[in-house]
Amino acid sequence: MKIFIYVLFTISLIFIISGYIIEDINSEKFIGGGTFLLFFIVIPLFLYYRWQNKKLKDFILDNEELKKMKDDN
Repeated sequence: MKIFIYVLFTISLIFIISGYIIEDINSEKFIGGGTFLLFFIVIPLFLYYRWQNKKLKDFILDNEELKKMKDDN
């Protein structure tokens, strides 16, 4: 999964860069396709890959944690 995400990221960057380098009527389609690939496919896959075994409760600050932090000080 990690290699797949890196490959998609590289492909999206190649599309975006080639869209700026190539002076053609389709250059805007390359930039748009690379941006679409990056933001709607690569980033959600990356976030899913990084957060798949994490517990959300570990990252939420609730009243008990605040009280514990105040008591420690």
